[in-house]
Amino acid sequence: MSTWDWQVFCKNTIDGEVIPSCFGSGGDITYLNWMMSAWGWTLSVSGLALLVALAVGALMGILRTTPNKGLVFVGDAWTETFRNIPLLVQIFLWYHVLPSLIPALRQVPSFILVVLALGFFTSARVSEQVRAGIQSLPKGQRYAGLAMGFTLPQTYRYVLLPMALRIVIPPLTSESMNIVKNSSVAFAVSIAELTMFAMQASEETARSVEIYLAVTALYFVSAFIVNRVALFIEHRIQIPGMVGVDK
Repeated sequence: MSTWDWQVFCKNTIDGEVIPSCFGSGGDITYLNWMMSAWGWTLSVSGLALLVALAVGALMGILRTTPNKGLVFVGDAWTETFRNIPLLVQIFLWYHVLPSLIPALRQVPSFILVVLALGFFTSARVSEQVRAGIQSLPKGQRYAGLAMGFTLPQTYRYVLLPMALRIVIPPLTSESMNIVKNSSVAFAVSIAELTMFAMQASEETARSVEIYLAVTALYFVSAFIVNRVALFIEHRIQIPGMVGVDK
């Protein structure tokens, strides 16, 4: 069995020569340079898709809890549509099908299309969690807000959403971690993220073990950081004296 060769990351991607610093300069690019750039693409796709998912998902979740049946239908239709179609299929739809139906999308970079596909896919799951969080609150909370003279939007903003947020933070943490892992499907439309780097670099270097172990470690670090940030937010917004505050 051959020994591991971690020096592969210090090799020039052009001629395979080892660069002592492991970071190329000028026209030299090492596999470590390439991997760090791919990590940046992974974080960019994940971060922007998460913003889209939280914004759209929260809106749809709120619509599904309103007394207006038309708004409830819109929220339900959005959630069921994007929840029941596989993510990879959605990405292909955005990349291959929708530009044929909407010519303006042909000018949109594939990076943006992937962000939208991943964001909308995750928004369906966020919608379900926001809906469940709001509906778990006692109905008297809504009535109390309206009795105080708040409009329905004000009741959501000042009464329902602050309490629901504390309930949905834990499941949203899982979704935030999942979106980092799901970003790996971006390789299917040639986004130079970590999975594409791993596939191409392992073919060029024949060092699949080292390449995939390093990429796995970066995915783990990314998801772990998201988990720690979400846990910090959860502790910051938790009501003093509530169960779990000292975890």
